[in-house]
Amino acid sequence: VQLQASGGGLVQAGGSLRLSCAASGRTFSSYAMGWFRQAPGKEREFVAGIRWNGNNAYYADSVKGRFTISRDNAKNTVYLQMTSLKPEDTAVYCCAASIWSTVVNADVSGYHYWGQGTQVTVSS
Repeated sequence: VQLQASGGGLVQAGGSLRLSCAASGRTFSSYAMGWFRQAPGKEREFVAGIRWNGNNAYYADSVKGRFTISRDNAKNTVYLQMTSLKPEDTAVYCCAASIWSTVVNADVSGYHYWGQGTQVTVSS
């Protein structure tokens, strides 16, 4: 599966953005999906993940209550709605797919396909 993330940009603190990740292929619903981010000089970190059917979502503590992950299997797309953005949310955000569709893994090793990143910059 090929993944294409979009929707990043520059936003003021307190603002919102919605990221999208479009997947190619007909088996999108076979994958659990995740969003990760990487800030300069830091390791890639888990942000949110969702199972194949969209019924279960999990979040990093740092974004819980502010970010929402969702998916539309009919459109082969996973979304990350980000609200109340903070400067520390500034990073390159990547989407990823896991063949282990019933498990949401918070580790990069749990994902098998990665999209290119989209830059999110939050100004103070």
